[in-house]
Amino acid sequence: MFKFLKNLFGDDNEKEIKRMMEYVEEVNTFEAAMHKLSDISLSAKTGEFRRRLEKGETLDDILPEAFAVVREASRRVLGMRHFDVQLLGGITLHEGNIAEMRTGEGKTLVGTLATYLNALTGKGVHVVTVNDYLAKRDSEWMGKVYRFLGLTVGLIVHGLDFVDRKQAYHADITYGTNNEFGFDYLRDNMVIYAEQMVQRPLNYAIVDEVDSILIDEARTPLIISGPGEKSTELYHVLARITPKLKEGEDYTVDEKTRTVAPTESGIAKAEKLLGITNLYDHANIEMSHHFNQALKAKGLMKRDRDYVVKDGEVVIVDEFTGRLMFGRRYSDGLHQSIEAKEGVKVERESQTLASITFQNYFRMYKKLSGMTGTAKTEEAEFRKIYKLDVITIPTNKEVSRTDLPDVIYKTTGAKYRAVVNSIVERHAKGQPVLVGTTSIVQSEHLSDMLKKKDVPHNVLNAKYHEMEAQIIAQAGQPGAVTIATNMAGRGTDIVLGEGVADLGGLHIIGTERHESRRIDNQLRGRAGRQGDPGSSHFFLSLEDDLMRLFGSDNIATIMDKLGMEEDEPIEHSLITRSIEQAQKKVEGRNFDMRKHVLEYDDVMNQQREVIYGQRRQILTGEDMKENIFHMIEKLINRGMELFADEKLYPEDWNTQGLVEYCEDIFAPEGQLKAEELGNLSRTELQEELLKVATDSYNAREALFGSDNMREMEKVVMLKVVDSKWMEHLDAMDMLREGISLRSYGQRDPLIEYKIEAYDMFQQLIDIIQEEIVKYIYRVNIVAPPEDRLQQAHASHGEEEAKEPKAQQPIVNAEQIGRNDLCPCGSGQKYKKCCGAAK
Repeated sequence: MFKFLKNLFGDDNEKEIKRMMEYVEEVNTFEAAMHKLSDISLSAKTGEFRRRLEKGETLDDILPEAFAVVREASRRVLGMRHFDVQLLGGITLHEGNIAEMRTGEGKTLVGTLATYLNALTGKGVHVVTVNDYLAKRDSEWMGKVYRFLGLTVGLIVHGLDFVDRKQAYHADITYGTNNEFGFDYLRDNMVIYAEQMVQRPLNYAIVDEVDSILIDEARTPLIISGPGEKSTELYHVLARITPKLKEGEDYTVDEKTRTVAPTESGIAKAEKLLGITNLYDHANIEMSHHFNQALKAKGLMKRDRDYVVKDGEVVIVDEFTGRLMFGRRYSDGLHQSIEAKEGVKVERESQTLASITFQNYFRMYKKLSGMTGTAKTEEAEFRKIYKLDVITIPTNKEVSRTDLPDVIYKTTGAKYRAVVNSIVERHAKGQPVLVGTTSIVQSEHLSDMLKKKDVPHNVLNAKYHEMEAQIIAQAGQPGAVTIATNMAGRGTDIVLGEGVADLGGLHIIGTERHESRRIDNQLRGRAGRQGDPGSSHFFLSLEDDLMRLFGSDNIATIMDKLGMEEDEPIEHSLITRSIEQAQKKVEGRNFDMRKHVLEYDDVMNQQREVIYGQRRQILTGEDMKENIFHMIEKLINRGMELFADEKLYPEDWNTQGLVEYCEDIFAPEGQLKAEELGNLSRTELQEELLKVATDSYNAREALFGSDNMREMEKVVMLKVVDSKWMEHLDAMDMLREGISLRSYGQRDPLIEYKIEAYDMFQQLIDIIQEEIVKYIYRVNIVAPPEDRLQQAHASHGEEEAKEPKAQQPIVNAEQIGRNDLCPCGSGQKYKKCCGAAK
């Protein structure tokens, strides 16, 4: 049916390629003219393009000539001339789509075309890579072209100080990692002064390895957190108890859904060991939650697969790339449970200060594009979540890689023996072999087997992250044997050594099928670059996770009926197809899970946009006095509704309650008299309250001076917004954690979440406004002690400590709640800071 429709309507991808080829032909018409220009004349084209844009031409208008300029500059500076298919990739990126280009097709060079063109606007282009190494490499390598053409290039990597970071963001082109860009966005929405922000408005991003960043890593949100106050002892207690529980008897593990559940027997044992009568009593709700997390740490989270212990810390391993995810932690107490299980220091549970998912961060860019070797299998997700189409770009030379049918063995042991024999055989004739594994444990097991066979080899996994690029670059040399977690070293070309092509090129061995076809295709794509010969072969067993969980029953039955021995494999294209069908099912399920997570996060994101938008208004606004008086009027109206409702007779008003309400917020004590207010009409009463509020405000402004008052308004507003937003984040986490139970009452948890989240947000806005007004009428401005200023800046961490110390007023609280954010600027609660001695 699909082929029939394709023949009837034509292939959309082919239509796009044909359309873009018209651009390519136009670019080619400029080549001879560009070739004749001097270096000075060629670089002067940048200024010419900018002037043309100012006069009304569009980027599309100047695209052909601009691409021709980049191609000529690259030829002169790098010795690399863009192929026509690379021009197609550049057009795809400029038009805000994903360019799917095979490994070795020169995606890094492709990026220069759209990057240069869009940088001409002066609004900034972000080139996003998966790690600091690639960001640094590409900014230096491709940066030669940009600098030759008169553009500035910045680099954002971990450890930059404030001045360098801000300068990098104000360059025409900025290279960096997804984590750094995301964290800087969050930090920018925590500053007190606009000049402390580093990023400009998000204009255009090109995401390299777009599937890795926008899909694989998008499941874990970026979180900036501060120290919490809860003890970690409970984690140690539960870590001593869970080893005494047996899987199958005391708890069950469902690997498909990645859940662990205690049995009645397990609950009874836990209650006895903990010395309590009911684990699920309301008083033990925290203990029961930590118990479930401790079980998950024991039953599901495996060392050297899901995480490693490095330098006394538990570090998450990205399941797709094998890379260590420094600075990322499992949420909801799971990370602490793993730390207790491994016997390393248990870090205190932190309070979330700010968070965002990659989905919602990258959707804020005015224009977004990406490139990768494998995106077509996830096209539906890219289109649904990011509104990005995937365009498959033809290869410069025809692919000549041979993909052999999968072979399946009964046991893991038999599979690994076959893998080692295949490696030994190919190594003996000098053919390089790259072996892809799905975990560190697999890599090291295979390494041990090869050592016994005296086969020299390199191991590349998350434990040797620093050597990633160097090792993978040598994988195509004669006789090289490289063991790597499937996606390690991504972004680094494997160039074949001398004579390797005659031996069949690089041979890829997969030791297990991943649940995503895309990851398998990425591994295969390591071989056969730019028309090179190459081959790939996957070795599987019925004990592999994918086979065990999703598709081994029928195959196992066939093997048993045929009476096949352990070391005898099945090898047939039908088996390969059935495995791919199982992968499609898992991919669909994973997409649904990510979409479900995003639906919840979208609710949070709408609220985040409102809060961050208000914050930016405060930062950039000259005068907040008018906004504050709107809040005062709103609070007076609320007080009138509570104590002098228009439906009541004046003799029924609670004027004493109204006086106390106003004194709590804005009125000087003793100025309002209940008996006098009772003699006024409702309109007169409202006018009197507003007059008292205004007079009191003006008196404070006269005392402090207008400039100080305006500054204090900003500082107080930002401090209150930040404090209450943090509390709201915690409340929303708790709401989301318990909302799934609503499904037992035949109610849609997502709809319930949206309703309650809306109500909570309205309450948040009311609370923020009330707190701001209270602070404005209560705080005093005092001269800041030098050590307090230093403390306030240092509390935000190493990078922020290097920011310029803007002189902000320090406020002295008269009536501050002990759990309120301390107004001194330290970022701590009042009771832990200036109120500690009171």
